[in-house]
Amino acid sequence: SDRELAIRARSGDMVSFETLVVRKTPAVVSLARRIVGNGEDARDVAQMVFLRVWNEVHRYDERFSLNTWLYRIATNLSIDFLRSSRSRERAHGATLHLVREREERTASDATRVAEDAELARLFESVSNNLSEKQKAAFVLKEMEELETREIADILGCGESTVRNHLFNARRILRREIARLYPEFVRGVVK
Repeated sequence: SDRELAIRARSGDMVSFETLVVRKTPAVVSLARRIVGNGEDARDVAQMVFLRVWNEVHRYDERFSLNTWLYRIATNLSIDFLRSSRSRERAHGATLHLVREREERTASDATRVAEDAELARLFESVSNNLSEKQKAAFVLKEMEELETREIADILGCGESTVRNHLFNARRILRREIARLYPEFVRGVVK
């Protein structure tokens, strides 16, 4: 009987335990499937049930039905499985959200880096005709976003000289862009 097999398994008889597993697996899987709603998950739960039974068989009280004890374990583990799978789904959903955000941010950063690199190449190719002071003034004003007063202090000249460098730098850059990259100035009034 099931009770005798459980008593022998309790004393370490592995063959009796294996017989019990073979005999009770279909009923445990069926019960678990009804609770977890999936055959594959139910088989996973059944494995956990029999592992728990093996570890807890010393607690089995032979005065009671083995089925009652076994089904209690199966039901509790099925419920735990559902709870943990919902938690995993929520965690997985949150993780996917974070991954998507990071991918979007990374893609955005990568796009920005590529655009910055392209602009740097463009600037390098068109700024060859600028004097050092014109180039420095332009970079400090347009790329570093410094105030004219700060640029004057950095370059050691007056603010009007900085404005003059910026005016000439912009004029030269516009001319070079129109000459080297006419596609950038289409529709722009000269």
